[in-house]
Amino acid sequence: MEPLLYLVHRLPYPPNKGDKLRSFHLLRFLAARYDVHLGTFIDDAADRPHVEAVEQLCASVHVASIKPATARLRSLAGLLTGEALTLRYYADQTLRDWVDRTVRDHGIRRAVVFSGAMAQYAMAANLRVVVDFVDVDSAKWRQYAQMRTWPVSSLYRREAGRLLAFERAIARKAAASVFVTQAEADLFRALAPECAARVHHACNGVDTAYFDPTVALQNPYGPDEEAIAFSGAMDYWPNADAACWFAREALPAIAAARPRARFYVVGMNPTAAVTALAADPRVTVTGRVPDVRPYLLHASAVVAPLRVARGIQNKVLEAMAMARPVVVSQAIAASLSGSAQTHYLVADSGEAFARTTVEAMDDADIGPAARAHVLAEHDWERNLQPFEDLLREPSVVAAPTHQRPFARTVARTAHPS
Repeated sequence: MEPLLYLVHRLPYPPNKGDKLRSFHLLRFLAARYDVHLGTFIDDAADRPHVEAVEQLCASVHVASIKPATARLRSLAGLLTGEALTLRYYADQTLRDWVDRTVRDHGIRRAVVFSGAMAQYAMAANLRVVVDFVDVDSAKWRQYAQMRTWPVSSLYRREAGRLLAFERAIARKAAASVFVTQAEADLFRALAPECAARVHHACNGVDTAYFDPTVALQNPYGPDEEAIAFSGAMDYWPNADAACWFAREALPAIAAARPRARFYVVGMNPTAAVTALAADPRVTVTGRVPDVRPYLLHASAVVAPLRVARGIQNKVLEAMAMARPVVVSQAIAASLSGSAQTHYLVADSGEAFARTTVEAMDDADIGPAARAHVLAEHDWERNLQPFEDLLREPSVVAAPTHQRPFARTVARTAHPS
């Protein structure tokens, strides 16, 4: 098979958080069609044992290490150079040398870059590059700035501006730029109109055979509890902010209406603020769990009250695939396909979230409709097909493409959270 360079900002395994779900399934998709040469980073020691699983899918792998505290200090050099701090955070000479050597030695002509910051390693080579920006990261930093006070807000606004300039420069050079939703693609077209013709979207999928509500899974909740679940990586600021906001603004009214209600915050690496929520007897903070599915399957309702959200939220799709009633914020609803009230419920204020969550706990119809929608719209293989088309020269894209069977496999992960 033809060689291909794949650059990812975080080891794409195990697929236990949003970005790694997409990067892993994209790796599997590409490995069925190319000999993939993967360059990536590890920023969590817990990922180190999983390098071997990734190597099973790849022709070669180069893993550079990031120590987050050191990388944050290194990124501050961008204040002097005028660069986006994100670029300095992911700067690594060993990866740069590996890319140059690998492209030369294997005659690589095509590349997929996952996350805009990784494009700094691919654009100098004579490659046909497809950049999976996933989200408009510069817009995320602008959202952060709106929710913080000076001087942090000023730093975040600076990062938004510098990063958008970099995103536009990369998009001008790349063969194609891909985003996770139509809304993100439309936003980037508005921000970078000179690149609009080469901007596309490829929505995420869900492993619906794994997230299957008919599979028997032990109930992790107490016999007298009506559990309301919120899942995700709890060291990610929007998730941590959402958990704290929901516990403060919505849970008291829910508990008044449903005394047996209990809020479960399910996810790895909870921040100190999230951990502190457990002081309330109505809240349980689980930390990392080996399998998130029981917490979804046996929840009376699942909530996603993020006030800052970019792209699509896999946690929402997974809960929908498990046929649970899901209540999402307006910020998340903007990225979802399907129909509010039919496939998911939407709320914004604390009062509205409380009222709508109580309604969801009694709704027997919305969960099955949600799963049917995910089955129809969120197939990984179908949704990632644009990458194969975009990697080909324009004259080849129009021709029928033959999909090779998977030459390598990786055992299904337990999807820890």
